[in-house]
This record gives sequence, C-alpha cells and structure tokens, in this order.
Amino acid sequence: MGDRLDDAALEQRLALLDQLLEQVEQSPGPATRAALEAVRLLTGVYGEALARVLRHVPADVLEDFRSDELLRHLLVLHGLDPDSVVDRVQRAVAELTARLEPEGVQVRLLGVADGTARLRVAAAGCGCGRSAEAVQQAITETVLALAPELDQVRVELEQRTEPAAAPIPVDAVLSRVRSAR
Repeated sequence: MGDRLDDAALEQRLALLDQLLEQVEQSPGPATRAALEAVRLLTGVYGEALARVLRHVPADVLEDFRSDELLRHLLVLHGLDPDSVVDRVQRAVAELTARLEPEGVQVRLLGVADGTARLRVAAAGCGCGRSAEAVQQAITETVLALAPELDQVRVELEQRTEPAAAPIPVDAVLSRVRSAR
C-alpha cells in the first residue's frame, strides 16, 4: 500500500492544508470561488466513496474506525457517523472526563439545543495545572471535533471548594491531654 503517514506527518499536512485554504479564501475573485467549489465537490465525492465503502463494513469494524481519530473525523465530516449529535457530544464528554478527572476537573453535559452544546466544568481549587481558558479551549475543540455541525459550545465554569476539615471539639482535645497525664 505504499508509505503511510504517521500521526506527526498527518498533523503537519492538516495544518498546512488549513493554511492554504485560509490563503485561498482570502484571495478575491472568480479563481478563488472556483478553487473553493472544486474543494467542496471533491470532498463530496470522497464522502460518497467512503459511504459506499461503509456499506460493506461490519459494525465491529465501524467501531474500530471510530476509535481512529482521523477516520472518526472523516465519518463526522461526511455525516456518516451513525450517532446523533447528542450521542457524539456525550462521547466527547466521556473522553474529556477520562482526560481531565485525574486533574480534579469534572465535565458534565447540560444539554444540546439550537446548535449549542452546554457543559458545566467544575474544578476543585485551581483544579489542574491549566488555566480556565486552556480547559475551556480543550473542551470546545474536543466537542467540535466530534460534533462540527454545532454553532457553539458554551462552557460554564463552576469553582468547587473542598469542604474544610471539621473542627475538632475542644472537649475531645482536653480529654486527650488529661488522659495523657
């Protein structure tokens, strides 16, 4: 099958593709419109080809595809992921939970409506070593990667305070001091 791209090379190509498309979009004129239409049509044709391949793929193989980040994005991009937008946002929340909970950050889905996913994030104290903005950015990117048809992701921050240790009654301290004598 020839040389395949490793994840790092793929990331580089995707970043370059984003830069080139931005440059094309910023160039005025009929050539720009034609180039963007060609990209749109090519993407549509590749999406149809992928849909035809998936007709021959058993459910367990489709699950394997969904575990590969690039294939998962392709399925979502072409509307081929069998899950609803709510299910995909819930999957994103599960991924975020696995990643952020060890750092003291909890993510909860409040709902998806009118093109907006609403999530609540709670962190104890400063939570993790990340800023609130970095956590919000990671959440937004993860959700939009699995549900790009959303218009926005609203992240409500909730600062959790850990309960203070219960005070030790003075009588208990004095009784221990008396008994130690």
